[in-house]
Amino acid sequence: QVQLVESGGGLVQAGRSLRLACDAPQTYREFDIVDLMWYRQAPGKQRELVARIFRGNTEYADSVKGRFTISRDGVEKRLYLQMTSLKSEDTGVYYCSAIVGSSQVFGQGTRVTVSS
Repeated sequence: QVQLVESGGGLVQAGRSLRLACDAPQTYREFDIVDLMWYRQAPGKQRELVARIFRGNTEYADSVKGRFTISRDGVEKRLYLQMTSLKSEDTGVYYCSAIVGSSQVFGQGTRVTVSS
């Protein structure tokens, strides 16, 4: 079972930056090639896909395009989400996710609160 562990959340002022990280087990050999994603769930809303990295390509939700950057470090088995120009509407719990076989695995989440 692949376990993903997010970190880096916290309280930040609007306009500032924050970088989230997600650690996968070192034994997860497929980390370099599988689809990896960041989701977020704002208070009272459904979980939404924020960013995805796959086969060297990246995709972003329109709401974060140009402000967020997803990247992965295959050596450290770590997924990042660099967030800049944060807005109050970016507040939520952020989850990393990976496709493992035929399943989708989520971490426990890290909370981001953006104060205006």
